[in-house]
Amino acid sequence: MAATDFKDYYAVLGVSKTANADEIKQTYRKLARQYHPDMNPGDKVAEARFKEINEAYEVLSDPDKRKKYDQFGQYWKQAGSWSPGSTTADYGGFDFSQYGSFDEFINELLGRFSTGAPGGGRSYNYRPPSGTGGFGGFNDYGGFDPQAGAGNLDLESTLTLTLPEAFHGVQQRLSVGSEIITVRIPAGAKPGSRIRVKGKGQISPYNNQQRGDLYLKIEVQPHSFFQFEGDNLVCEVPIAPDEAALGGAIEVPTPDGTVTMNIPAGIRSGQTLRLRGKGWPKPKDGRGDQLVRVVIVAPKDLSPTEREYYEKLRAARSSDPRSHLKNIRL
Repeated sequence: MAATDFKDYYAVLGVSKTANADEIKQTYRKLARQYHPDMNPGDKVAEARFKEINEAYEVLSDPDKRKKYDQFGQYWKQAGSWSPGSTTADYGGFDFSQYGSFDEFINELLGRFSTGAPGGGRSYNYRPPSGTGGFGGFNDYGGFDPQAGAGNLDLESTLTLTLPEAFHGVQQRLSVGSEIITVRIPAGAKPGSRIRVKGKGQISPYNNQQRGDLYLKIEVQPHSFFQFEGDNLVCEVPIAPDEAALGGAIEVPTPDGTVTMNIPAGIRSGQTLRLRGKGWPKPKDGRGDQLVRVVIVAPKDLSPTEREYYEKLRAARSSDPRSHLKNIRL
């Protein structure tokens, strides 16, 4: 291992190797505040220093990690330039020769995510602490809060529901990593809405009692009859020409079942009627409206009797629906 591989975390924080936990914490808080990205906007050097300080504190503030780090330091000094497996030095029953570099050791010590790399090596995906500005935050007393630097622990996923599930609400069993959780989706979930499941996000590598939240973005499968329009539920209902001319009562499906709706005489195709309180559930209480868009549909196949009466209607018609177009010019 090259001498440049090993990072002296005591030197990074500027404390002695015999410093106690309080000394390490006080020094860390002072440095973290000094180099925090909020105090040094746009300063990449300060940002890199801040990451280094956080990494050093994460190791030295944990007794077990600090012990292993100190043991690795002794091993590194003794081994000097080496290749993995070239020595069997034993420090407390732990074989440090399995690591090809200091980075491999520290990544495993800190529980950073590891994936297979080309050539059989290891690669690590590390997400730096993020609070304000992506790296951490300050507590209400003006000091740096190390627990705020636990990274973005929230998870987000898409949950697709059928229209009945979204309307009535549903209980779903979901897999979050190796954990199976039960989530209750309230009645009235709309497309694009987000459901927060508290405490079911990622677990902090810095503090295993800290955990993010799970956010479920709701998608609703298309329905053959109902669609959304803002907070209202919309549907399209065909009517016959005689119903449009004379008016009358027709049956219209709603989420609760069929209801009777009155069609006013002379209604136009595309005109919208409102069924109050028959639409989508509201977040707190009550229901929205169902909008019924009327479409006049002329019959394609006429019986002889229908044709006879339509011809009589045409001959007897007293109004011209296109009379207002006669004076239209470019």
